[in-house]
Amino acid sequence: MRRAESVVALAAEMTDAKKTPEATLRAGTVALIGRTNVGKSTLLNAALELPLAIVSRKPQTTRSRLLGVVQHAGAEVGLLDTPGLHRAKDRLGKEMNRTARAAAADADVVVFVVALPARAQGEIKPHGGDLQLLEQMPEDLPIVLVINKIDLLKDKSRLLPFIDAYAKHRELAAVVPISALRSDGISRVLDEVAKLLPAGERRHEEDEITDRPMRYFAAEYVREPILAATGQEVPHAVAVTVDEYSESPDGGLVDISVTIHVERTGQKRIIIGDKGKVLKRVGISARQRIEQLLGRQVNLQLWVRVTEGWRDNPGKLADFGLMGRGDGTGR
Repeated sequence: MRRAESVVALAAEMTDAKKTPEATLRAGTVALIGRTNVGKSTLLNAALELPLAIVSRKPQTTRSRLLGVVQHAGAEVGLLDTPGLHRAKDRLGKEMNRTARAAAADADVVVFVVALPARAQGEIKPHGGDLQLLEQMPEDLPIVLVINKIDLLKDKSRLLPFIDAYAKHRELAAVVPISALRSDGISRVLDEVAKLLPAGERRHEEDEITDRPMRYFAAEYVREPILAATGQEVPHAVAVTVDEYSESPDGGLVDISVTIHVERTGQKRIIIGDKGKVLKRVGISARQRIEQLLGRQVNLQLWVRVTEGWRDNPGKLADFGLMGRGDGTGR
């Protein structure tokens, strides 16, 4: 996605503020890796200074990899947001884990993101799953340990044994405490990874923010308010596909038609809501989010369909852009 195609006003401001020399000194890919709900997507958005990735409190919000390109300190940093690694219960979960591990294997640097517990009393100990995942990272890659939610800890000296526990399991290139939600420490993360990237020319156009098409974001920005509006099993049972995406050549209205897939009739009723109220709220929120990114007016139509067992159906996962790398557009 480039400025001429979308992100009109916001991308222009970002590009002007972050110009780099014609010959980029360092350029590469940085995979954001960690368990689910540690703040990887929030970190990406803070680094971009743009709410590109969807976020929610629901686990497994991120389902596919998302590239965000940042120009920082003479380097082109390609940040790859990835699904949170977790114990998969279905084919979708297995594909999400595979996507994350593949991103780490292909990266030049890994930013391993962990989060402090909400109520940390006594000695702060790493989550056992974090240590296992850290040991599984490719041995030849430099790893920057990013400790998120540092704002929850008043006495920062309590971090020392916490950091030491990770350092005993893997050599760390750097350790950076941050608060992704408050955008605190983000610049230092970029400083550290920029130094670790290989020397070389830029891999993306200077005004390129991401390699994802607008169809991808249209689907994601419909899914985001559904995650916020529903509970229990519904968020995990939802997939969104874009049936039609049409931009008028005169820069006017953008017509988008989207199908929301669920696995059971009861889930469909929940998403539609009483007299269609829930679906209407979802549509308003999604339309406003898409319009903010496009800088154009959008006509958004939503449909809800029962697609039984799609999470364990390889054919449906492929159709929805959720097999392998995918593009998440469900074309």
